[in-house]
Amino acid sequence: MRNKLTHVRNLGILAHVDAGKTTLTERILYATGTTYKRGEVHDGTTVTDFDSQERDRGITIFAAAVSCAWDDHWINLIDTPGHVDFSDEVERSLRVLDGAVVVFDGVAGVEPQTESVWRQADRHGVPRIAFVNKMDRAGADLDAAVASIRERLHPTPLVVQFPIGQEEEFTGVVDLVHMRSLRWASDTLEEGPVPDALLDEARRRRRVLEESVAERHAGALEEFCADAAISVASLTAALRDLTRSGDGVVVLCGSAYRNRGTEPLLTAVVEYLPSPVDVSPRGVARDRPADPAAPFAGLVFKVVATATGRLTYVRVYSGTVHKGESVLDAGAGRTERIARILRVHADRHTELTEATAGDIVALVGPKAARVGASLCVPSAPVLLEPPAATEPVVSVAVEARRAGDTERLATALAWLAEEDPSLTVRNDAQTGQTVLSGMGELHLEVAVEKIRRSRGLEIGVGRPEVAYRETVVSGVSGLVYRHVKQDGGAGQFAHVVLDVAPLPAGADFVFRSAVVGGRVPREYVRAVEAGCRDALSEGPLGGHPVTGLAVTLTDGATHVKDSSELAFRFAGRFGLREALRASEMTLLEPVTEIAVTVPEDELGGVLGDLAMRRGRVTASTTRGSTVTITATVPLSELFGYANRLRSRTHGRGTFTVRPAGYAPTPSRATAG
Repeated sequence: MRNKLTHVRNLGILAHVDAGKTTLTERILYATGTTYKRGEVHDGTTVTDFDSQERDRGITIFAAAVSCAWDDHWINLIDTPGHVDFSDEVERSLRVLDGAVVVFDGVAGVEPQTESVWRQADRHGVPRIAFVNKMDRAGADLDAAVASIRERLHPTPLVVQFPIGQEEEFTGVVDLVHMRSLRWASDTLEEGPVPDALLDEARRRRRVLEESVAERHAGALEEFCADAAISVASLTAALRDLTRSGDGVVVLCGSAYRNRGTEPLLTAVVEYLPSPVDVSPRGVARDRPADPAAPFAGLVFKVVATATGRLTYVRVYSGTVHKGESVLDAGAGRTERIARILRVHADRHTELTEATAGDIVALVGPKAARVGASLCVPSAPVLLEPPAATEPVVSVAVEARRAGDTERLATALAWLAEEDPSLTVRNDAQTGQTVLSGMGELHLEVAVEKIRRSRGLEIGVGRPEVAYRETVVSGVSGLVYRHVKQDGGAGQFAHVVLDVAPLPAGADFVFRSAVVGGRVPREYVRAVEAGCRDALSEGPLGGHPVTGLAVTLTDGATHVKDSSELAFRFAGRFGLREALRASEMTLLEPVTEIAVTVPEDELGGVLGDLAMRRGRVTASTTRGSTVTITATVPLSELFGYANRLRSRTHGRGTFTVRPAGYAPTPSRATAG
């Protein structure tokens, strides 16, 4: 099925882990006729969680792409992970999506990872609609969930449905746009009038919806003032405008597990979320529109090595690319040949002869294109903005148990880092060990297990270590450094005077020049800055990266023959290192925000355990017989916490974690 671009939707499913993302994706595939049987996460039969580790663990680990058709629209859908350790998969997916459905637990409302993915979508400017799931569960409350969305995420919720029946009695929804009931008997959707018992409540909620829309949409306000109401057509158009501008978020509800609410959600996707022609992708020139006739341009957002070869996932932003053509990797200046073009359906593929603007496809043939690569026609090169890279926070040493497998392990690690840019591999010069770094303990555990299963290697893994940083507590002023080198030929001379000062928490590095009178030429000032940046890679406390400081070049001197950019770069590097040794420094460690949900009778033991882990409790909420504690805890103290919590609460406690930046370690150190 091929549709014009206005009938294409590229969307992602985002949520906190266990909110029902993958189950909702399965119901979408079932409702659209893409699958004939509903897959279940607990049975390991879902389409998108096809990896063996995903099925074993019962969570989504890798973003999976599928496609389906609804109401004469073509939907390219990406089911994203909900666990914090795999947030980089979400980041790469959001970079190429035009819209998203954010799934909320009808009982828990906004959860920690919900906030994280919402902020990621904010950064990418991705329009969203909200689906409050699990309305059939005990304690489910649409109004409470909407209140948590408003209070913690700060959008304007535009609620277009409310449930018919509560918890086990949940059978359908009242559609406030069309003022009708939608009920599900087994898998069949039945449309009817609003029940008499709910008519007054429906009218009240419709009025609230109209007033909210009128406050934010000029056309709707004009009609509302003139007629004291907004027609269905005008309300639908206003909701579409508010969604696409980000001024409002349409909220629907249902139960994905019981297959209630999927069809109206799909209708909302095609009515409210944008098509490729409605968005302006970052990095695409204005003369490169979302038009199949324009010059080809696409962005690589995922690379997968399979048993049959390398798959390069691409979002096509403009033009058309054909099987057998050669394209330019604009960043690398290298030409790649497209041997095959595949429509992706999780782990299954359909071969295509071409891909056009708006498509999300996998290419077979490119040998070296990495995540973030811009592919385009050689005659019209363009660079697209790549997905943001995430710095790893946890590391483990890995080694092959058999000496003969060392080279195979090195190859497997390189392949792993190419697939997942949030994984890095390096050799420790001091210990000679190979160090694998990633976003968390589970992230690294999954990566190592992937090598074991796919390559048949026996791997030894060391204890996890966190990525520390160093920062300035109290700097120095007027530090003089003179770089002089004379070895027979042309010499090297550079004289610099540096001030070093701390920056506010969260800031990285700022370089300024206060040199007057041209005592240090502009090109040498740039070289000093480059040298200072070189020095930030290793701090004086333990060789950790340095952050949170401002360096000011206040004075300097040159030599008529021996000064050069290289000499001033050396002076910047060694001068800043000397300044850092003279400064008061402190070690920073990664910290997390942890939300622990436990029965009330286990609360004391859990709080005591968090205190032993240097945890600082920031909030506590009680719902029924359970308590959710929110605390800030150093990442290094959370290794093995899952087993500890399970043991302490007899398997009744759960927790979620999200990054919360860096904080000073308890003991402050001074360099020099």
